[in-house]
Amino acid sequence: MISSRAPLVSVVTPVYNGEDYLRECIESVLAQTYTHWDYTIVNNCSTDRTLEIAREYAVKDPRIRIHSNETFVRQIRNYNIAFRQISPESKYCKVVAADDWLFPECLERMVRLAEEHPSVAIVGSYGLAGAKLVWIRVPYPNTVVPGREACRLRLLEGYNFFGTPTAVLFRSDIVRTRHAFQNESNLHADSEAYLEFLEHRDFGFVHQVLTFRRDNEGSMTSFSQEFNTVLPSDLYELVTYGPKYLDEEELKQRVREHFRDYYRYLGQQVYRRRGPKFWTFHREKLAALGYPLRTPRLVLSAISYALDLALNPKNTAEKIVGRLWGSAAGNGSKRSVNH
Repeated sequence: MISSRAPLVSVVTPVYNGEDYLRECIESVLAQTYTHWDYTIVNNCSTDRTLEIAREYAVKDPRIRIHSNETFVRQIRNYNIAFRQISPESKYCKVVAADDWLFPECLERMVRLAEEHPSVAIVGSYGLAGAKLVWIRVPYPNTVVPGREACRLRLLEGYNFFGTPTAVLFRSDIVRTRHAFQNESNLHADSEAYLEFLEHRDFGFVHQVLTFRRDNEGSMTSFSQEFNTVLPSDLYELVTYGPKYLDEEELKQRVREHFRDYYRYLGQQVYRRRGPKFWTFHREKLAALGYPLRTPRLVLSAISYALDLALNPKNTAEKIVGRLWGSAAGNGSKRSVNH
């Protein structure tokens, strides 16, 4: 698996102002037990020491090269630029976000599974998000899930088999199928890509912790948590890919359930006195999908939440304390960094 005859893996790291963690990220690639790789660091007009650090490693190892954008671009567009840097000879593509890192056996274990199962287009594994174990939906000892089944469970149950871009390995042939591999208008474009490319291919899963994800204040992850961008993204997936993977009744039921949860959430946010940016974000996302924000339903959801507070104070208080405790524990381990 580590000989020159092994398939080439193109590793890419899109980065903007990543000096705090970039060195750790690069070192994790250098530490891979699988050595037949090339590595492109895509610098998105960083204003810190990112480029200096990248150059330091590129001088030492000919497998590492740097691509510097002429102008600053948004995060998902920078990911697409990174995808376009993969070698024409590569069989596999591996993203490593600049804040994240790989365990030493990551490439070896993922490539081995993909080589053993040619039907597999995307390979995932267990990972760590801070100190938390994530991406644990594939029951052991299964290592291959039919793509349609994985996508159906994603849409029906909300299962996230896949994780973040750092968590998966792609076959390069699917990355090369289009100029922009990820949809630049979708904040959760990685999830959309899985639904797009697994209709006729399979998903592979390695039952081993192979990746580490760091959540940072100021990152897209933190923005997602603050605005709950997952709710409109999940609705987009249902509207766009539901007809492909679900029957008519399944899709109707899931849309109803999703709107119930969506408005329940929005009703709670009324009491948090959210600013205009929050409401504009959700109003525009819903309208773009053909579902204008309905004020009467929002009011009813807010009233329902208030009644629940009044009639079930103990249960509600426990939920609030739990959320506050979880938020405090999470914030204690975060450091500010921009992508």
